[in-house]
Amino acid sequence: MTFKLGNELFAIDVAQVREVLEVCQVTKVPTAPAYMRGVVNVRGQATPVVDMRLRFGLPPQADTVHTRIIVMELELAGQPAVLGGIADSVHEVIELDGSNTVPAPRIAMQWRSEFIRGMGKRGEDFIIILDVNAVFSCEQLTSPGDPEPSWEDRPMSLEGAPS
Repeated sequence: MTFKLGNELFAIDVAQVREVLEVCQVTKVPTAPAYMRGVVNVRGQATPVVDMRLRFGLPPQADTVHTRIIVMELELAGQPAVLGGIADSVHEVIELDGSNTVPAPRIAMQWRSEFIRGMGKRGEDFIIILDVNAVFSCEQLTSPGDPEPSWEDRPMSLEGAPS
């Protein structure tokens, strides 16, 4: 499934997506990292919600009519977990076969390659394929009050990337 953060197009394995919701009332959690927006009620369960723009080092942005919460099923520290991620917009479910994907480059990357499964190509667009289990590792999400983890203190962007 593809979604956008800023001008970047990302993809996650649709098998990890439980549902996509319109943005609703989010209850703040005291001492949570800035990228942790709070919790929402998803079918009677309190589900933590991460602002993926902030998690990836992008500047905050007000929610729009296109903003969505992607409710994902993850494996954190060997345990199943449900987590919501706020995306600027959600686009479509696509199939990327092996001929259209390559491993994430290790050189000239503006983000940590261990969070990237690979790069997909669809037409002229590159799609950053995320490993959401690595992005939302348990150590980083369960340390309230700790400083935010850094993505090398740089935003994730292909714009201006070294060639």
